[in-house]
Order: sequence, then C-alpha cells, then structure tokens
Amino acid sequence: MKHGIELDRITRVVDGEVHLADISLKLEPGSFNILLGRTRAGKTSLLRLMAGLDKPTSGKVRADGADVTRVDVRRRDVAMVYQQFVNYPSLTVYENIASPLRLAGKLGSRDLDRRVRDTAAALRLEPYLDRLPAELSGGQQQRTAMARALAKDASLLLLDEPLANLDYKLREELRTEIRQLFRDRPSVVVYASTEPTEALLLGGRTAVLHEGRLLQAGSTLEVYQAPATERVGQVFSDPQMNLWDAEVSPDAGARLSPEVAFPLSGHLKGLAPGRYRLGARAHHLRLAPGSPGDVRLPAHVEVEEVSGSETLVHAAHGGLALTAQVEGIHRHPYGAPVELFVSPSRMFVFSPEGRLVAAPPFTPEEPAHGQD
Repeated sequence: MKHGIELDRITRVVDGEVHLADISLKLEPGSFNILLGRTRAGKTSLLRLMAGLDKPTSGKVRADGADVTRVDVRRRDVAMVYQQFVNYPSLTVYENIASPLRLAGKLGSRDLDRRVRDTAAALRLEPYLDRLPAELSGGQQQRTAMARALAKDASLLLLDEPLANLDYKLREELRTEIRQLFRDRPSVVVYASTEPTEALLLGGRTAVLHEGRLLQAGSTLEVYQAPATERVGQVFSDPQMNLWDAEVSPDAGARLSPEVAFPLSGHLKGLAPGRYRLGARAHHLRLAPGSPGDVRLPAHVEVEEVSGSETLVHAAHGGLALTAQVEGIHRHPYGAPVELFVSPSRMFVFSPEGRLVAAPPFTPEEPAHGQD
C-alpha cells in the first residue's frame, strides 16, 4: 500500500442517532494508529467502516488512493481482531492460522506451512499448534486470533480493544509483543483502546474520539503533552485530569480560591489577566511538597481508593474537587484534613471555552509513569 487509508468527512447516522460526525483522517502506510476514546466514542463504528462491514451515511473511504466506500469487506485487503477471542472451535491452532490463507488460495502448501509456522513462532504459539482453542488459556486464544490476522498479511489490520478481556499480567505481556510485531510492517495498523496508559505504551499516532467526533490527532506523545481542549485532556488522563477555575491578575498571579494563589512563572508567565481553567493530572498531585514553588491545597478527604501499590485520594478544597494518585497505601477517614501539593510547572491552561492556552514543557520521562 503506497497511499494508506483516508477517511474523508465520514458521517454515519443510524435510526436518527449520530454514530460518527464529519470525521477526516489520513493513516499512512506502515503506521501504527490508536483510536482512543471512552465507551461509545465511535471507535468500533469507525473500524467497521474502514473494514467495509458498514457503510457511511456520507463521506468517502479511500484505500491506496481508490474509493472503497461501497466495496464489500470480502473484496478488501483487511484483517480484524476483536475484543472477544474469535477462533474456529473445531480447528486446531495451526488450522485457525492457516484458514485465511487457504481461503485466499494464493500460497502453495510449502509456503503456507512456512507462513503459519513463522507467524506462530512470532506469537509464541509453536507448542500449541495441534491444540483446539478450548484447550488454550485466554492469552493463548487471543494470540491465535492475532496470528490468524497477521498471517493474512493484509494491508489494513484493525484491532478492536483486543486485550480488554485479559487479566493485567497478560495485557502487559501482549502489549509488549504487539509493539514488536508491528514495528517494521508495511500495513496500516489501527488499534482501538479506552485506556490512555495503553496508548502511551504502544506509541505511534493517536486519534482522540468523543461521542462520534474526532477531537485531535497527532503523534501520541504530542497529543498527550498538548491536548487541544479540556475534553482531550480528560479522555487522555486516567484518572481524569483535575480542572479548576482560576483568576489571573497582575497582583495575585493565579488565584484558585480566597486561600490559594501563586505567582506566574515558567510557561504560565505570559498569561494575560482574566479567567482560565487550570488542569493537572492526578499523579502530579502529592501529599508532600516536591519543590519550594509547589502550590499548597488544604483539603478534606472525601474517599480513597487503593489500587495495587497506589492510592487515589479524592478530596475537596472549598468548591474545588481534587484527585491525587500517590504511591503507597494511605488510609484517611472521611472528612480528615489533608494537604495536597502540585507544581505550577505541571499545570495546563485552558480558556473558559475549553481551548488549550498553555501546556507544561515537554518531559520525556512523563509516559514512563504509566498511570495515565
């Protein structure tokens, strides 16, 4: 594929409900693309249109420069991996992987066997080639489904939340494998996910969807580091980004409440007086100051959630809702006083309408945190 996949003003309306609205997106050959959005954002609808399983109400889908909008899926060079483990239950792993190759009828028996075994080796399925799907673990079943799609060697490979039904350890394992498998492939790969962490780990390019609309597209790190709107920042943060109303003035700097104000410095220094919305991701709020310039937020605890080796502290400072994602196990009773700290250097600035005004400077180590 020389020209990739192009979506040109795609809209899909079903029974009066808008599933996709005026989406334009170009996916280059050899690119790894993530569709990031919450449930019902339009990710699966868009994948089905790219596959040819559904047709848009308006707009065009182009593959390698040709209009394929009305071309049936059976005539398209596409493979798809679903959230569920979709395998043929009566066929062995070998025959599951071989099935699209036999259907295409383009390979001789020797080349077909080599393709199947090479693909199985890449996904560590060699010991299981003679087993039926029911004899496999969940991770092995999903590897089999992925192997069948990879063996087809399609120019467009679509993955619809393929790791969602696996446990945490298997997800981590397969994410690493996916990054390696697609590193040098000429195919256009599109991977749908609800998880910001997954998008950061997989890298490539990310398109953020919300309620059927494309909000922003670009390199994954660029979208994460500079979300164009509050909504993009929220979708690309887990837990959701803290957002607070602030008043900027020459005398007080930025004021969040009658008790909390701080001077403008760094990327905030040039802000004109007026009202803004300040955003900070949860893992940038701490229970102790990290530097002398940190903003102190006295609050009371509303609820805490322990997740593995971390604690989510939900607190309130007057009318400000605060969420901190902190290392370690912490236990505070409801209503207990707590002090949270955040560095102004980690704050995003949005206009009252929700458009990005200023973003923190790029920090290469940021995605390594792995929490959003």
